[in-house]
Amino acid sequence: MRAVLVDIDGVLTVSWRPLPGAVEALREIREAGLAVLLVTNTTSRTRAAIAGTLADAGFPVSAEDILTAPAATAAYLAEHCPGARCALLNSGDIAEDLDGVTVVDPADTGAAPDVVLVGGAGPEFGYEALDRAFGQLQRGARLVAMHRNLYWRTAEGLRLDSGAFLAGLEQAARVEAEITGKPARAFFEAALARLGAGADQAVMVGDDVESDVLAAQRAGVTGVLVRTGKFQEETLRAADGTPDHVIDSFADLPALLRGSGQQ
Repeated sequence: MRAVLVDIDGVLTVSWRPLPGAVEALREIREAGLAVLLVTNTTSRTRAAIAGTLADAGFPVSAEDILTAPAATAAYLAEHCPGARCALLNSGDIAEDLDGVTVVDPADTGAAPDVVLVGGAGPEFGYEALDRAFGQLQRGARLVAMHRNLYWRTAEGLRLDSGAFLAGLEQAARVEAEITGKPARAFFEAALARLGAGADQAVMVGDDVESDVLAAQRAGVTGVLVRTGKFQEETLRAADGTPDHVIDSFADLPALLRGSGQQ
């Protein structure tokens, strides 16, 4: 193995607080000479803000070590929808990571946007905002979503994410969203390209069996599921595939990479 792709929320941290042993494990992996990239569907913070929070907690990372769904979305739109006017539905300020993307004012009643761009859920996902997006889709806008996550883990428990609202928009408007973050194959390919590694030289560590682990395996990457974050045994049993490895936490990853971990 040459490269390790790591989800952040639920793997390294919960509510941005480090999980036991995570800081030490990441340091050990780096000291072993493996390339590391943190790959996250987080849409509430920029790469710089995430890096700052993680560094303050002791993780040996910088903004260059992070690939976010918003950053991947900017690259996707530049390639597939150059110059598109985008109506953004998201919780959090991610403008810095949407470099080159033209975001229109939601109150703009002029020309309809070319793209309805869905990020992460929060208070902004009220009836008025969703109904406005529905109308824009009916008028021909493309639906682009940064991810399909249904929920994520916080210190208070599971919280509903935008995937639940996205499914409703797709069914109501009879359109299919174009996904730019995990589980899109292109997201994993972009991560591997950043590290200069082939799929057969990399592992992906995540707490979401579908979006993190099985999606990575479909891209040829070895998948490692952790029993932290949003992990639930019933979700694993109902999954449409089997992870290559299941470990208790990220703290167990160095042992697994050394060949002494247990599936």
